[in-house]
Amino acid sequence: MTDHVTHVTHPLVQHKLTLMRQMTTSTAEFRQLLREISQLLAYEVTRDLNVTTRRISTPIQEMDAPVLDGRKLALVSILRAGNGLLDGMLDLIPSARVGFVGLYRDEETLEPVQYYFKVPDRLDERLVIAVDPMLATGNSSVAAIDLLKQAGATNIQFMCLLAAPEGIERMREAHPDVPIVTAAIDEKLNENGYIVPGLGDAGDRMFGTK
Repeated sequence: MTDHVTHVTHPLVQHKLTLMRQMTTSTAEFRQLLREISQLLAYEVTRDLNVTTRRISTPIQEMDAPVLDGRKLALVSILRAGNGLLDGMLDLIPSARVGFVGLYRDEETLEPVQYYFKVPDRLDERLVIAVDPMLATGNSSVAAIDLLKQAGATNIQFMCLLAAPEGIERMREAHPDVPIVTAAIDEKLNENGYIVPGLGDAGDRMFGTK
């Protein structure tokens, strides 16, 4: 772990990730594993949420008990694959506000192009967690964070399943103030921009589109 990247090495995370990497894992299994692993990653990414106390009554006596403080956090899915991580996180944090960033890659320029952007209000008062299973080249992730900052977000974290060194470096250069939480840092990108060894295209595997 560095100040910029948290590599979650918990045995359950690593075991579920291995199952997801296998090409024989079915679409249904892949989707379920992604939902489960996202909850485990969410535990790490929310570790430092602000907490205050509230006076409550237990069956035994009154006490000052810890509760979350401040505005509800915002989960922002980078479409479309980000929705797989989003679903699991909402199981854990059902009161979170939700936003979506839609980007596609221009095949000629290879630069990300925005086609959808809808986020909660008052992002400047919320912890914003952007989610996308793959941090490959980092171009789409950087563009998504750019948009979130333009919308007012100042406290942002990025959560992914797999990260390539190239993507981590791209994010560090563009947004050194945005910590990354990931289940794995893989070897490299291949000539087609896929993470090696990776797990293929997360969106296609999750939605069964290839």
